[in-house]
Amino acid sequence: MAKILTPIQDFLTPLGKLAAQHPEIEAEVIWANGAEWAAQDDTAEMLDAEEITFYAEGLLIEGFHLHWQVLADSAHPATPVQVRLFFWQGDGPAMPLPEHGITIVAFGIWPG
Repeated sequence: MAKILTPIQDFLTPLGKLAAQHPEIEAEVIWANGAEWAAQDDTAEMLDAEEITFYAEGLLIEGFHLHWQVLADSAHPATPVQVRLFFWQGDGPAMPLPEHGITIVAFGIWPG
């Protein structure tokens, strides 16, 4: 019998597949801070591929909103280089544009 996924697990499935296909990828966690976004300061705070969906699922269960983005170098869009996890509660700030030369190749939004 196939396992029935919760809506949160179903939403995070693309991230889980990405992590399985690219185990070297890391995720940056970015928090809403008023009208701005604040990334966690230290690169040691980056999430390893196997931590991404577990971390996100816990916060979604707690009622946070999430906008995830998979980023790639514009010259090599088939090779993801980073995941960004934007978390907020209530009304969040506008999403920032990626830096020059970086492309968003996949994304998802969980309204909470």
